[in-house]
Order: sequence, then structure tokens, then C-alpha cells
Amino acid sequence: MKIYLIILLSVFALPVLAQEAQVKWATQETFFEDLAGKELPDFKGLTVNKKAFSSADLKNQVTVINFWFEKCPPCIAEMPELNKLQIKYGKNGVRFIGITHDLPANAKLFQKKSGYKYEIVSLSKDEIRRLNINHGFPSNILVGKDGKIIYATANISFTDPQFKAKSVLFEEKLKAELGI
Repeated sequence: MKIYLIILLSVFALPVLAQEAQVKWATQETFFEDLAGKELPDFKGLTVNKKAFSSADLKNQVTVINFWFEKCPPCIAEMPELNKLQIKYGKNGVRFIGITHDLPANAKLFQKKSGYKYEIVSLSKDEIRRLNINHGFPSNILVGKDGKIIYATANISFTDPQFKAKSVLFEEKLKAELGI
């Protein structure tokens, strides 16, 4: 009987011991955390002036990439905050790129009406999906001079308590990359 009990206990105890590491569920937050340190994937698109643009154009530059589209209320809501970042850090050589699946002509018209200050690059929905660095819209990605992703987050807002802490962290990481 003792032998059966020992065997029974060991059969049920092994799976429990094997699962020491906590399970990491896939969420928007863990998706963004897992991007840190990865290379910015290659991409090619068109600017609002229908000029070719690729990720190679960002080489050796600190870059902030904002994924947005015209009919996205949270995207539009964060644009004043994004414009402030562009005004504040653009003079330090930071490149600010907005990636959208809107057509270049539509994005150009939107930019003119809204005052969105980022350079805009249009990609197809499939091209954006293949990049696999945004987790919904909006998404904001900070890329270092080495071409590696430093930090990523959803909405940028320094006033909304729901997004403020991550927005502050985004800016701190941007300043650290600039050495200021």
C-alpha cells in the first residue's frame, strides 16, 4: 500500500513541481514588454507626398513611431500630447513617424485639418500586421539609434490617470536615450 501511495503522490507532485515559473498571459502589456530589445522590422511605405519611405530611412536616429488611423477616436485624442512631444524633442534630433493604413492623400488631408505634426507613412493593413509591433490603435514605439525597440505602450496621455504612468515612463526612456 505504501508503494502505491508513493507512486500516486509522485505522479501528481511532478506536474506541480514542474510549474514553478508563473504563467505569463498574453496581454497588450506583455506584448509591449516583449518588444523591448527587438530590432525594428523592415518596412516600406509612402509618405503623404507619395514618396517612398522605409525603415532604413530611420537608421542611426532615435525614433518615436505612432500607429494611428483617421477614424480612431483614441488615436485622435492623443495627438495633442504627441504634438507636444514632437515640439519638445524634435529639436534634439528625434524623428517622429506616424504609421497609418489610411491612403496617403487621405492622411495628408487629415494632417492638414488636424495639425498632427508627425511625418506620416502609409502602409497597408497587412503590412502593419506583418510588422507585429503594434497591439491595436493607437500604439507608440520608441526606437533607439541602434534600431532596437526601447519601449512600447498604447495611448500617450500625461493627463489621463489611466495612461499617465506609462506616458511618463515613455518620456523618461526617450530622455535617457538622448542623454538628457
